[in-house]
Amino acid sequence: MGAWRPRRRRRGPRVSAPEGTRPPRSGPPAGRGADRRPVRPPLDRPRRAAYEAVAAVHRDDAFANLVLPIILREEGLFGRDAAFATELTYGTLRHLGTLDAILTDAAGRDVARIDPPVRDALRLGAYQLLHTRVPAHAAVSSTVDLVRSVAPGATGFANAVLREVSTLDSDGWVAKLAPPMETDPVGHLAVAYSHPQWIVRAFSEALDGDLGETARLLIEDNERPPVHLCARPGLIDPVELADQVGGAPGAFSPYAVYLPGGSPGDVPAVVDGRAHVQDEGSQLVAAALADAPLDGPDGRWLDLCAGPGGKAGLLGALAAQRGARVTAVEVAEHRARLVSQATRGLPVAVLATDGREVGADPKLPEGHFDRVLVDAPCTGLGSLRRRPESRWRRQPSDLPPLTRLQRELLGAALRAVRPGGLVAYVTCSPHTVETHVTVTEAARRSGVSVDFVDARPLLPAGMPGLGDGPTLQLWPHRHGTDAMFLAVLRKG
Repeated sequence: MGAWRPRRRRRGPRVSAPEGTRPPRSGPPAGRGADRRPVRPPLDRPRRAAYEAVAAVHRDDAFANLVLPIILREEGLFGRDAAFATELTYGTLRHLGTLDAILTDAAGRDVARIDPPVRDALRLGAYQLLHTRVPAHAAVSSTVDLVRSVAPGATGFANAVLREVSTLDSDGWVAKLAPPMETDPVGHLAVAYSHPQWIVRAFSEALDGDLGETARLLIEDNERPPVHLCARPGLIDPVELADQVGGAPGAFSPYAVYLPGGSPGDVPAVVDGRAHVQDEGSQLVAAALADAPLDGPDGRWLDLCAGPGGKAGLLGALAAQRGARVTAVEVAEHRARLVSQATRGLPVAVLATDGREVGADPKLPEGHFDRVLVDAPCTGLGSLRRRPESRWRRQPSDLPPLTRLQRELLGAALRAVRPGGLVAYVTCSPHTVETHVTVTEAARRSGVSVDFVDARPLLPAGMPGLGDGPTLQLWPHRHGTDAMFLAVLRKG
């Protein structure tokens, strides 16, 4: 998909204020020939921005994190207005499944039979009613105003549906619509915490069937995640960066800083390349590969799936301190350009090629590299709190082609690494098919001797809940990170 651009929209009719809140008319008393139309205020811009973003996600398959900043700039929204629009957008997308179930019941028809513009406006209205402190009358009236601007004939319908939604709170709707926890725990959790059932089931399996912990993970998935910065070692100290942004050093990664607010693109250290935006979990798994004990030469590192460049940036900064060089491979040319931008000034050479070409591409010889990172393409189920639309787009049918690609990439990494060298296999997914099944099957098929290194000691001491080893899984509800999986393999 190309870069999203906002559609040029028609100017709709001016929108009336809620009943009883119209401002008094100024000027002489109305007489024959006077304009008797009520004075109408402009449409609420934060809500309009949220509507445009949600509509773009559903109409154009856009990504909220890409389209919303464009819309906010177009609308000239900053500060509290931008924050409100962001909350409405991301909150609505996270809770979409449960909101749709509620709207289906309230409307007396399947939500799929409601016209898309009205449907998206109702989703925003229902989210305000059930998950924000916006007064019910304001949520209803502002949503009806929004519907009037996109589908004037549906205002009565929208008003009736939202008033029905307002008869229960969120817990009341879950009690009405969710199947009983005792007989259908997965179905209940899916409605209660707005995740597709197959994802709830996958999370539960990865958590050894602990439904209480599964619920805590789903709750955390619906929270707004903090922005994590990575202070690039050798370029800026994390304490210095934290002082500059008014934030705090990370809980676990020695390079992490928590940004308290504002746009990370405005941080000077990010602008000049001394820091970058990166989840703390991603920092931990990349640093684990760099810090793992290694015998023999240690100057040739490989990032086999480097786009868009966050891990390559951290590895490049670490390599610069140790006299090493990184080869960063990215198959998509536009993402390879992003890697080049992210690693400018670091000892990183970027190749726009397929990582599976190890041995066929002269720049990717077999048995050449000391450390290899495979940050494999995956379902991204570990970062649903940051990409809320993904939970509704991903399907179980996505797994077979992805896991085949993951096995092929890990097999290529085992060809690329020298005997005694290390390979780190990473996914931002806790799905066992993408983690344990993929790594064990790829190691079995590789035809080389492979030993699993216990990854737990490679993370900071005292980190809780890392499991029994040798692989490890990070979790949003345990560690405050994305759900990153790490396996470290040593080639025999």
